[in-house]
Amino acid sequence: MERGEHAPDTLLFICSRNRDRSLTAEHLFSGQNRFLVRSAGTLDGARIKVTSGHVRWGEIIFVMESRHHELLQSRFPTELRGKQLVCLFVSDDFTYGEEELITLLQNRQAAHIH
Repeated sequence: MERGEHAPDTLLFICSRNRDRSLTAEHLFSGQNRFLVRSAGTLDGARIKVTSGHVRWGEIIFVMESRHHELLQSRFPTELRGKQLVCLFVSDDFTYGEEELITLLQNRQAAHIH
């Protein structure tokens, strides 16, 4: 990386199963050079289950619901120190790639990513 260049922000998106909401967000934002993006889920049956490594990796961590926020705070308090943890308040009413979900994600994360 050349002097003066900024390393990409690392964004982590969390939902319950990592199949619809957080996976849509990962695919939506990963095509932009200024971000490195991953996603995970909180449940045992998640496509990819969130680990302490995920939380350490993410600079900005977006959760879809307040229960995800609470779970991460109770499960990974040390790893969350100094991190930006943001709840997007996106309910589990959407399927992967749904247009309304994409619009919600774009609008609700806009204030947190510069």
